[in-house]
Amino acid sequence: MNVTTLSRKSPSAVEGARRWTVDEVVALYELPFLDLLFAAQAEHRAHHEANAIQLSSLLSIKTGGCPEDCSYCPQSSRHDTEMESEKLLDLDEVLEAARQAKAGGAQRFCMGAAWRSPTARQVEAVAEMVKAVKDMGLETCVTLGMLKEGQAQLLKEAGLDYYNHNLDTSPEFYGQIITTRTYQDRLDTLQRVRDAGINVCCGGIVGLGESRRERAGLIVQLANMHPHPDSVPINNLVKVAGTPLEHEEDIDPFEFVRTVAVARITMPRAVVRLSAGREAMSETLQALCFLAGANSIFYGEKLLTTGNPQFVQDQALFERLGLHAVSTGTESKAAITA
Repeated sequence: MNVTTLSRKSPSAVEGARRWTVDEVVALYELPFLDLLFAAQAEHRAHHEANAIQLSSLLSIKTGGCPEDCSYCPQSSRHDTEMESEKLLDLDEVLEAARQAKAGGAQRFCMGAAWRSPTARQVEAVAEMVKAVKDMGLETCVTLGMLKEGQAQLLKEAGLDYYNHNLDTSPEFYGQIITTRTYQDRLDTLQRVRDAGINVCCGGIVGLGESRRERAGLIVQLANMHPHPDSVPINNLVKVAGTPLEHEEDIDPFEFVRTVAVARITMPRAVVRLSAGREAMSETLQALCFLAGANSIFYGEKLLTTGNPQFVQDQALFERLGLHAVSTGTESKAAITA
């Protein structure tokens, strides 16, 4: 496969009609590195503002005590990570964090709760938070685990813009990472979100010990959704002591950049986000990811329970690279300054 072939195939991918195969996505991964980045940047510029980055802020509104056994997660009650279970934050605490995020330049405020599946009462409490944050002029996103019938609609009525529910990895590798919920469980929740008219935020994690072909399998699952996810977070495993993956070998940095580029090519209109693991990335690696088509970051001091590059560091990097923040859905360019 070459760059010309990629260009010919991109229109059908844009329309969401193309069905990618694992072999085709592996072929993208195997392109010469510079050819792959060139193709990804061409797709990016065809569908997105070249130097604009969407900024999101993420708050853990309910930390720890999750009954799931996700091998990477420090919030699982099955792992000895010394993380204590906390109750759901009060509305005032959430709004104060949202105010700080907005003052820092974030356009989207994301709220995450460590639940397998929220109760009706818990969804009602989160819906109240969503409405209040939305009234502040921020886009809203939540990740609450699996949703039951009617829960997505309640969140939509509160004004929710995005629901995050990652696939994590390929169907073939999934059972080695999680056993307490099935792949189909995840797909069912995503369908409920779509049916309610909420934008889908769905990506995965690399560096779990998966092969390149299994990474390609994750991309295929995402790229063959019709329509594509609106937002695609690409997470690099954050190894936490006490989790089964604490000693997993690091993924090669160029392989991570390749994953970003392949996501951009196969999902041209999606916002591709550098998510967990960015704290450990050098500025050079982050710049390569932006070149490969990443156009969103989590912005602030913390990403749920793990660290995130500091506000001032991000400001300095954006200035050096000539990047600017952009409000989603608008053409305005806002300088990334306090």
